[in-house]
Amino acid sequence: MATTKKTSSGPGFSAEEKAAMKQRAAELKLAATREAGAQALADAIAGMTGLDQVLAQQLDEIIMAAVPEFAKKTYYGFPAYVRNDKTILFFKPAAKFKERYATLTFESVATLDDGTMWPVAYAVTAPLTAEQAATVTELVRKAAG
Repeated sequence: MATTKKTSSGPGFSAEEKAAMKQRAAELKLAATREAGAQALADAIAGMTGLDQVLAQQLDEIIMAAVPEFAKKTYYGFPAYVRNDKTILFFKPAAKFKERYATLTFESVATLDDGTMWPVAYAVTAPLTAEQAATVTELVRKAAG
């Protein structure tokens, strides 16, 4: 006996309505996750002090201006930027491990490849100049692919 899929008549939701509800639930979950990630990043920056906080805020502005579609989150407590659920780069404040400089680090999924050797981490000891901000913008765009 062949069975047919109910699509619209009778009590209950049709297959199309169920699919639409699932899609909307996924959209809401993604939005909630994205908002939670952005809030976690904002909280991480707010918890920093001094130069670390200044750098994190400056980098956040530069990174999001360069690639607005990045999602924000924290990565081991560090401000991080994500695409397709993969961390592309993150900022490690100097105070976290009592180091003499903060670090902007690109993960292995970042497409910075340049021959057989290229830098993936940058020490930062002062607020970025316009020229350095332009370099970061270029790196972030390249990393995003």
